Amino acid sequence: MFPAALKINEIFYSLQGESLSVGKPTVFVRVATCNMRCSWCDTRYAFWEGHRMTVEEILQEVGRYPTKFVCVTGGEPLGQQASLLLMQRLLEQGYTVSLETGGGFSVASVPDEVIKVIDVKCPDSGETESMCWDNLQLAGPRDQFKFVVASKVDFDWATGLIRKERLTERAAVLFSPVEDRVPADSLAAWVLESGLPVTFQLQLHKKIWGKDARGV
Repeated sequence: MFPAALKINEIFYSLQGESLSVGKPTVFVRVATCNMRCSWCDTRYAFWEGHRMTVEEILQEVGRYPTKFVCVTGGEPLGQQASLLLMQRLLEQGYTVSLETGGGFSVASVPDEVIKVIDVKCPDSGETESMCWDNLQLAGPRDQFKFVVASKVDFDWATGLIRKERLTERAAVLFSPVEDRVPADSLAAWVLESGLPVTFQLQLHKKIWGKDARGV
């Protein structure tokens, strides 16, 4: 029997640039391939670039860095079954683990202790119909819903969904603007006007190292 393995795009050590853990030194495990093609995607290289690594090899690489925070991201981690085993093994080794998922696969099998950051695809992404909508009910208090907004239409759609599904009662809700499409101050004003108990965020890593930098 072959050992469990994944196609990995990159593993690197940086500051968490998004989510409620923003600013924390974190090891990022970027899993290759993705089932979606969002119009504003900033990691298209992860669609095809990658190499096979066993779960044990990934754990050894993660262990080289001086932090107990690990973010499993993509691409789309849940597109590869071995991601579930990787997350479980990381938890067993005492790591705080977060999962960044595009929302197209069910999170039902993700270990409970993992912090699930679920991207909810707004209309301008072009991938709203690819969502696994069961995830809205599967998220819990430790999890986060992320809305990446490319227009006022996106924002109004998102706030309508948040109110209809009462998402802020289930998990934290995050808003961020698509770079070069929505000015940060515009989204900030919309968030304030909405009165919703959500969190506005920018991509910290892009502000520090630039929007095209990789491995940060």
